[in-house]
Amino acid sequence: MSAHQILFTPLTLPCGKVLPNRIVKAAMEENMSGANLLPDHNLFSLYRYWAHGGLGAIITGNVMVDKHAMTGPGGVVLDENSPLAPFVEWSRVMSSGGSLAIMQINHPGRQVFKSVNDYALAPSAVNLQLGRYSKQFAQAREASCDQIYTIIRQFVTTAARAKEAGFDGVQIHAAHGYLLSQFLSPRVNQRNDQWGGCLANRARLLINIVSEVKAKCGNDFALWVKLNASDFQRDGMPPEEAREVVAHLNKLGVDAVEVSGGSYESPAMQGRTGDDAPLSKEAYFADFAAQIAAIAEMPVMTTGGISRLPVATSIIESGCSMVGMASALATTPDLAKKWQENPEYRGVILRCNRKDRTLASLITMSMVRRQLRRLGNDLSTLRNPSELWSLLLDTAHRAKMTRRYKSIVGSRNS
Repeated sequence: MSAHQILFTPLTLPCGKVLPNRIVKAAMEENMSGANLLPDHNLFSLYRYWAHGGLGAIITGNVMVDKHAMTGPGGVVLDENSPLAPFVEWSRVMSSGGSLAIMQINHPGRQVFKSVNDYALAPSAVNLQLGRYSKQFAQAREASCDQIYTIIRQFVTTAARAKEAGFDGVQIHAAHGYLLSQFLSPRVNQRNDQWGGCLANRARLLINIVSEVKAKCGNDFALWVKLNASDFQRDGMPPEEAREVVAHLNKLGVDAVEVSGGSYESPAMQGRTGDDAPLSKEAYFADFAAQIAAIAEMPVMTTGGISRLPVATSIIESGCSMVGMASALATTPDLAKKWQENPEYRGVILRCNRKDRTLASLITMSMVRRQLRRLGNDLSTLRNPSELWSLLLDTAHRAKMTRRYKSIVGSRNS
C-alpha cells in the first residue's frame, strides 16, 4: 500500500479509539469563547466545518485549566466550576462527521499578556525577551511547590471533565513555550529543587500530569502529548532531550505524540526560529518527527506549514503515523476532501514575512484568527487578507475580549 493510500486509511490508537484516516486538524488559538469563557454558537459553527471536512481527528484550540491563566482573553476554560452542557455540545459537533474529538488542555505559564493579568506563574522568574514588545507581557513569578501541585490537579480535573463531556481524549500541551514547555527548557527553568536542573527533574511536571490523567481517565480515553522537537533557542531544550522525553512517555501509555517546535520568542511553528536554525519550507519539523518516530512506541504526528498532499504523503513515508494541519484548514476547512477529489489541490498558508520576527508572528496569527472568526460567523474565508486590516481587527477583538474577561474574573495583582 502506498503512503498516499495509507494517509486515507484508519488508524487504531493504543487505547482502542479509531481515526477514520491519518489527517488531523491541529490546534489553533481561536480566542472565540462566548459568555463566561465557554464555547458557544460561534465555536460550534467553526468546528462544524472541520467536522464535515474529511478529517481523522479534530484537536480543539487551547482549553485552559485555570481561568486566571490565559493565553488570550477570549480563551475557553474548563475547570471544576464550568457548566458541562456547552462542552457536551462541542464534542457532539466535533464528532458529528466521524472524526475523533480531542481537547487540547493548557496552561500558559509566563506567556500571558499584561493587559489580561499583571503577572504569570512560571518555573522561574524569567521574563519573555521580545525586545520592544517585552513590556506587553506579564511579570514572570516563580511557582511554589504548592502551586505546582495545584496545576497538576487542574490538568487532571480538566481532562476528567472533558471525558465526562464526551470527548474522545485530551492533548496535553507541552510545546510552544507554554508552562509545561517552560519547565522542560533549561533556558527558562532555572530552579534548583526537584522541578529543575537535570532533564528528569525538568520533565517531572509533565510526567506527573500524564501519569495522573491516565490513572483518572482510564485506558479507554485517548491521551496525547504535544511536544517541542526543539525550542530553537540558544540554551533551550535541544532535540536529543526531546527524544529522551519521548522515551519516558513510552512507559506511560500515551496514545500519540505531536511534534512541533518554538515559542513566542522563537516562533518556529510559523517557520521562523530564534537561533537561525534551518527549517524545511513545508512540514517544518518533519526531520525531527522522523527521528522521534524511530524511538516512539506510540503513533507520532507532526505539524507546521503543511498544505500539499505530496508533503503529507512524505510525512507518512518518513515513519510518522499522522499528519497535522492548522493554518491551511483555517482557510480551507475541507482540504482533506479536496485532496481526495484533486490530489494537486494546494491549500493556503497565511504568512507575514516582515523582518521584525515578533511583529510578523502577531500579524500571521491575526490573519489566521480572522479566518476562524469568519467561519464562526458562517462567512467565506479570504485567500489574501490584508495584513494591516487583519491586525487592526484582531487588536479590536482582543480589546473587547479583555474587557469582558476582566468583568468576569478581574485582574490578579497579588
